[in-house]
Amino acid sequence: MGVLNVTPDSFSDGGQYLDSDKAVGRAFEIEHAGANILDIGGESTRPGSAGISAQEEMRRVVPVLEKLRGQLQIPISIDTSKSEVAEAAADQGAEIINDVTALRGDPRLAAIAAHRKLPLILMHMHGEPRTMQEKPFARDVMAEVTNGLEQAVAAARRAGVAKSQILVDPGIGFGKSTQQNFELLARLPELAELGFPLLVGTSRKSFIAKALGTDGKGERLWGTAATVAASILGGAHIVRVHDVAAMVQVAVIADAIANRGAVSSKLGSL
Repeated sequence: MGVLNVTPDSFSDGGQYLDSDKAVGRAFEIEHAGANILDIGGESTRPGSAGISAQEEMRRVVPVLEKLRGQLQIPISIDTSKSEVAEAAADQGAEIINDVTALRGDPRLAAIAAHRKLPLILMHMHGEPRTMQEKPFARDVMAEVTNGLEQAVAAARRAGVAKSQILVDPGIGFGKSTQQNFELLARLPELAELGFPLLVGTSRKSFIAKALGTDGKGERLWGTAATVAASILGGAHIVRVHDVAAMVQVAVIADAIANRGAVSSKLGSL
């Protein structure tokens, strides 16, 4: 899953693709680099972010979706926690809803996913973006993540979302300490026991820089690569990344290891 942030303030690439034409160009680059899914978001959820209105979020993403409609060979995921935005994005061809609040922000997202029969990604977040990196963190991160995701899945199922539509995300970096992020990566097979496909997003996140002892955002590529490989070997079905071309290579090799030597056909296109 390749990331396209149509925002002025995302932690990694904020402001680069706020212009819709630049965003469209970047979308084609992401597809060409080998992404299987394009994830478009119009609201930053970086630590400390305050949030924006649904109207502003739609103003950012809808023009991009309009220009991309029917132009990509890969599905588009809308990264939003607002039902109005999800509805507008689906009207423009978005095929997946990616909710970082796991329905806590707007439970009506589940009804949209159910009505339109769209896959729904439920991500665990400790707290909210504005305060999520302020202590205290959960004492038992696995218990909190598992319980939170189970509750979100139950809410989605009550709203009519089919089990086959649901994916879960442990929310690496969202209200977890550096140690807890690594613990979650090491224990991904336990989350797989929930019975849903796993999405993991570690790309360029600050816990990588802290572990490496660097603050430079441009110095997180190799650390990201290690976490992507670990995620795949731990059972992740989707990895959400910024540096698509490099991470496709990581994914191909990690898949070959996980599949005991069966190399993906994508290797031949690199």
